[in-house]
Amino acid sequence: MAEALESRLAAWSERTGVTVETWALPATDVPARVSSAVLTVFDEALSNVERHSRARTVAIAVTAGRSGLRLTISDDGQGLSGAAAGSGVARMRAAFAEVGGTLSVHGVEGEGTTVSGVVPAAA
Repeated sequence: MAEALESRLAAWSERTGVTVETWALPATDVPARVSSAVLTVFDEALSNVERHSRARTVAIAVTAGRSGLRLTISDDGQGLSGAAAGSGVARMRAAFAEVGGTLSVHGVEGEGTTVSGVVPAAA
């Protein structure tokens, strides 16, 4: 999964001009269903950054261990208000829910948005 994420992030950064800071990517294999959910969240979150946030930088961290997988995608854009959460956020939450995980989106106006998700190891 780390290779797929790296290539997606590099292509997206090149196309959009938004800097990507990668803090962590999984060093171990991740089950295919979980990997698919993570890629869905990445695609949607990066699409939202590109279309709405006006961010200059996106920070990424995905870790996998005995307790499960954790994902964080943060940007330094204009921030997502609760009223602005639309179908993209619903798709991200649904992707994690399908593998037994949870996902939250928190934005601070003028300071950016953070997408955080957890998938327990049993997924």
